[in-house]
Amino acid sequence: MSDFFSNTWSYYIATVSLVGVAWCVWLLFSQRRWLKQRPEQVQDTGHVWDGDLTELNNPVPRWWTVMYLGLCVIALGIMVLYPALGSYPGLLEFTSAKQVVAEREQQTAEMKPLFDQFASIPVEDLARNQEAHAIGKRLFLNNCAQCHGSDAKGSPNFPNLTDSDWLYGGTPEVIIKTITEGRHGVMAPLGAAITPAQANEIAHYVRSLSGLTSDPTLLAAGQAGFKKVCFACHGMDGKGNQALGAPNLTDSVWLGGSSRDTIVNTILHGRQGVMPAQKHFLTDDQIRMLAAYVWGLSNK
Repeated sequence: MSDFFSNTWSYYIATVSLVGVAWCVWLLFSQRRWLKQRPEQVQDTGHVWDGDLTELNNPVPRWWTVMYLGLCVIALGIMVLYPALGSYPGLLEFTSAKQVVAEREQQTAEMKPLFDQFASIPVEDLARNQEAHAIGKRLFLNNCAQCHGSDAKGSPNFPNLTDSDWLYGGTPEVIIKTITEGRHGVMAPLGAAITPAQANEIAHYVRSLSGLTSDPTLLAAGQAGFKKVCFACHGMDGKGNQALGAPNLTDSVWLGGSSRDTIVNTILHGRQGVMPAQKHFLTDDQIRMLAAYVWGLSNK
C-alpha cells in the first residue's frame, strides 16, 4: 500500500529527486568544461589579505568533477533499484517492513532450540525454572514494562501484576489469552442516564464498599443508584465479573484511583482500557514464557 494520499505527492517526490540529480550534473558541466577544451589558467581575483594572502579562482579539479558525476550515476541506480521515486517500488521491491519480517523470522529460527527445551514443561513449573524465569523477565522488560513498570506493580490505569487481583482471571490459560489477543476494557459512560448528583451518591456508596470514608447520609441513595445502573456488570454485591472485565469494588485495589472525584468522573464519562495484542510481535513460545513469568509474580 502506498504511503502517499494521492498520486500527486508521488509525482512530486519523483520529480524533485530526478531534477536534483539533473541539476547537479548541469552545475558540474557549467563550472568545468574540461571534456571539450583545456582548463583555463588560474586567475587572480584581486582579493589580498594580510599583504600576502591572495585569493585565486582555481578551476574545479578534474577528479572532483568525475567523482561527483559518478555519485550522480550511483544515485540514479539507487532510484531504479529501490523505492526512491514516490510510490515506485524499485526493481528489488525492497521495503523496511519486509526487512523487519525477514530478520524476525531469522531470529525466531535461531531461538527455536532454546524454547523447544521448555515446550513440554507446564507453565506453573516454568515459573519456578530459573532459566525460564530469566527469559520471561527479559521479555517482560522489553515488551510490558512500558505500561506495567519494571517491577510489574503498574500505575494508575495500568494493572498491578504482582497481587492476586485480576480483571479477567489469573490462570495461566487466561494470561496467555490476554497477552496473545489483548484486552479492551469498557466502562460505559453513564452521564446520559444519571445526574452528577446521583453519580456523587453512587461514588460515596462505592467507597463505602471497600471501607473508605464516605458520607453516611448519601449511602442509601447511592446504593439504590448502584443497583439501578451498576449491578449488571459489577454484581449486586459489587464484587465484579471477570467474564466482563468488571473490577471488584469491595477490595482495596483501584485501577484508576479511589478518590471521590475520580470515581464520579469514571461513572459519568466511563473508561476505555486497552491492552494491545502481542501476537503480532511475539511468537507463541515467547508468549508462553512471558505468561509463566507474569503468573509467577502473583504466585510465589
